[in-house]
Amino acid sequence: MERSIVHMDMNTFFVSCERLNNKALIGIPLIIGGGERGVVASCSYEARRFGVRSAMPIHMAMKLCPQAKIMKGDMELYSKLSHDITEIIQGKAPVVEKASIDEFYLDITGMDKFYGSYKWTNELAQTIISETGLPLTFALSINKTVSKIGTGEGKQKQNLEIPPHLVRSFLNPLSIQKMPMVGEKTFQLLSRIGIRTIGTLSEMPQQVLQEMIGKNGSELWKKANGIDNNPVEPYTERKSISTEHTFSQDTIDIPKLNRVILGMVEKLAFQLRSEEWLTSTVTVKIRYANFDTETKQSKVQYTSADHILTKTVQELFDKLYQRRMRLRLIGVRFSGLVRGTYQIDLFQDTEEMLSLYQAMDKMKTRYGFDAVMRCAGASFKPNTKNEILKRKP
Repeated sequence: MERSIVHMDMNTFFVSCERLNNKALIGIPLIIGGGERGVVASCSYEARRFGVRSAMPIHMAMKLCPQAKIMKGDMELYSKLSHDITEIIQGKAPVVEKASIDEFYLDITGMDKFYGSYKWTNELAQTIISETGLPLTFALSINKTVSKIGTGEGKQKQNLEIPPHLVRSFLNPLSIQKMPMVGEKTFQLLSRIGIRTIGTLSEMPQQVLQEMIGKNGSELWKKANGIDNNPVEPYTERKSISTEHTFSQDTIDIPKLNRVILGMVEKLAFQLRSEEWLTSTVTVKIRYANFDTETKQSKVQYTSADHILTKTVQELFDKLYQRRMRLRLIGVRFSGLVRGTYQIDLFQDTEEMLSLYQAMDKMKTRYGFDAVMRCAGASFKPNTKNEILKRKP
């Protein structure tokens, strides 16, 4: 049986959420992001016509579109509306994967026998639009890759259905830049040897692509040929991410405690960014030598940036640790998590900070977490058996 996979994408989600609250923003160039040294988190189609794009430095966006209105963004609002959309979809679809705060995959295989897959998906889309007031685009096809590419095309051509016999004719004329796995470096590499369309890429020998690009070459060839067996993973919302460190000997060494805290925060923040989470609640726990346990927590703007989280954790620890007794355990927890498509908090961080985190994360991902660390936290060695990852059942 051929699979029926839907990809749903909320159009310019952050912008649409802001316009839902303020009708005066409709029809004008709108940029969601940080200050002059920040970057663009999202932008309206009116701004995109001037060349503005997500992750572009704000100062560059303003040169391209000086008449644009810039707003800082409200992740709490976006998270709430994303949760509302998720509940609607989960209430109707058999299998749902929440790929980010504003996009979803649905596996509705077999539904065409009883109702008609496209008709069912269209009615679900209309329900979301009518109940939330937010626009969306969807595409229906045989796998996640084709459906995601279809959604990108559907934003110009409306919602699409790409049946199995039309997959190749749909993909072949499109630019390889339309493929999820093709970034700027891969595009430039393939362009230099004349590969600019998905059709041309699909005709390349699989082994040659693997030699050129590495281990992803084989996967890229499959997707260019419309092959993607990756399942739709059922969505479960993570409630928190945390870690605890138990000292081999109870300690009152403040510099040592600060180094451990910094290392814990750096590890957890990297995990947040790797899994594309933002946190809104920070909790610190300490346990004294006499086993008395105390905790303190604080709300923060949604973020996954070390420098913001470290400052908050340090402030909580300073307020919490008042008895000057030896400590046997210290713990850090990030909760109130929301999904996002951004590696770091684009509303708060500057272009320079974005580049720094991207470079550090790239090295950590390739060579391991210990490959690059802040000097103050370099002595922290996480105790993996104490790490606690909590999920909803």
